[in-house]
Amino acid sequence: MPHRKKHTEKKLKLVLCWHMHQPDYRDYLNGEFVLPWTYLHAMKDYTDMAYHLEQHPKAKAVVNFVPILAEQLLDYAQQFESGQIRDKLLRLMCREHLDGLNEQERLHILDSCFKSNHTKMLQPYRAYQHLFDLQKMMEGHGRESVTYLSGQYLSDLLVWYHLVWMGESVRRSSEVVARLMSKGSQFTFAERMELFQLIGELIAGIIPRYRALAQRGQVELSTTPYNHPILPLLLDFHSARESEPNAPLPQAGYYPGGLRRAQAHLARAVESHRANFGMDAQGVWPSEGSLSRATLKLLAEQGFKWTATGQAVLAHSLQRETNGKGLPDKSSYLYKPYLSEGAAKPVYCFFRDDHLSDRIGFEYAKWRGDDAAKDFIHQLEEILRLHQGEQDPVVSIILDGENAWEYYPYNGYYFLSELYGRLEQHPQIVTTTFGEQVEITESTNRRATAGRLKQLVAGSWVYGTFSTWIGSPDKNRGWDLLCEAKRSYDIVTNSGRLNAEEMRLATEQLADCEGSDWFWWFGDYNSAQSVSSFDRLFRKNLSNLYRLLKLPAPMDLQRVISVGGGTPDAGGTMRRSE
Repeated sequence: MPHRKKHTEKKLKLVLCWHMHQPDYRDYLNGEFVLPWTYLHAMKDYTDMAYHLEQHPKAKAVVNFVPILAEQLLDYAQQFESGQIRDKLLRLMCREHLDGLNEQERLHILDSCFKSNHTKMLQPYRAYQHLFDLQKMMEGHGRESVTYLSGQYLSDLLVWYHLVWMGESVRRSSEVVARLMSKGSQFTFAERMELFQLIGELIAGIIPRYRALAQRGQVELSTTPYNHPILPLLLDFHSARESEPNAPLPQAGYYPGGLRRAQAHLARAVESHRANFGMDAQGVWPSEGSLSRATLKLLAEQGFKWTATGQAVLAHSLQRETNGKGLPDKSSYLYKPYLSEGAAKPVYCFFRDDHLSDRIGFEYAKWRGDDAAKDFIHQLEEILRLHQGEQDPVVSIILDGENAWEYYPYNGYYFLSELYGRLEQHPQIVTTTFGEQVEITESTNRRATAGRLKQLVAGSWVYGTFSTWIGSPDKNRGWDLLCEAKRSYDIVTNSGRLNAEEMRLATEQLADCEGSDWFWWFGDYNSAQSVSSFDRLFRKNLSNLYRLLKLPAPMDLQRVISVGGGTPDAGGTMRRSE
């Protein structure tokens, strides 16, 4: 008889997968960045997340870079190197004489430089709070009163906004940041430029830092379809009805040429990842964890070995197999990779522990860092204690690598430091990567121990459905506008009226319009300010596409798609999965 593995010998394999994602904020006609979120998250979150891994070399993780984010980071690095800045806020930051700004430029600074979590990023800093109080005082006198603001006020506001968006690791190591925060006000142009140069250095270092972490085997870098589209919906709108049979669909009925567009997003992701990181991606986090049987087939064709999605997708799929009889406790089915039966090539699928991922995303920000880390470890220990299989449980924690931290004290510094430190020393919890788990399974002939999915119910990590991106009147109208633009694209590009460069620009603009973020923000549950920004940018992108196709934009693009009005968690940048 083979020796039975004792419970005390069993280890819990923990995969921490940090998803780094920003949509493309560039205006494709002039290359200008319309919104600053890519570079702000770069200097705050992408720096800190690299730092914590560098400080804990025994801790492993998966870091998923959306290709369009990596391309924007490289774009910003090139801007700093060349001095040709195409981001309005950064351009204003390095303007020497701010007294001469016009009303529009002053309003841009005021509208931009208080956008943050005020509890964690404004109120702790008395000098920055003072600038906010002055701005609130002026609000009652009309927006034209901004012409009376001094250049010094605008200078101090620009400096403070970028100081509070600094990563905590940078704050603790940079002499420039420490000196400016200590000074507090009356910043000179030279001091502004010191901060500006530091931002450039931080952005230029991001991809090399993660590349180095991957080269030493501590981090597995994975990718996502290039512009972050919801592949199952590009392939078939009706996939939304696998998890929601009565979901209303766009009038268009289907996305024209969706298969070729899905293949293009994947192929370009493979090329971009190889160019940026010097290696092939073995795995893919599909945009928003969105999977379907047709999507899995495309992933296999591209040679990916693993993918991942939300816990509810697995639950829906298993319930379908049992005719809806219900499921046992998740400990009996969640913590292992699965293979989809009937696939020509095996693509291992891992499923997110929604409860633990959401605790990091939403709950632990309210805790002391060390208490939160202890609780997380305790929850993992309980999973290991209750696990019934012979094989080590594989727990998948997957969430945004940037959006949660501004709600934590000190950008999550103490929580992440405590968490990685405890994981490094834990005798029964081993941090690993999805790629490592696939390699172990394949090399030890354990493929038979993977779960089997007879059928996969299409869905995403949010509720196991596509309701965040399709099904409401606003979202469906967005799809109908995009489908109409895609039909125009097909007609023009097949006519031969565009030269090679014009074709390239139009195709890039189309790919940008296919991204998931526009549809994420449409809906009354999101804040009016955020919805307005993304609604306006989506319609502008579609208008730009028509212009690149040398066609007049439809009048319907002048009409607002969605207005918002909700107060979602984390400002709407993240959603709870349950």
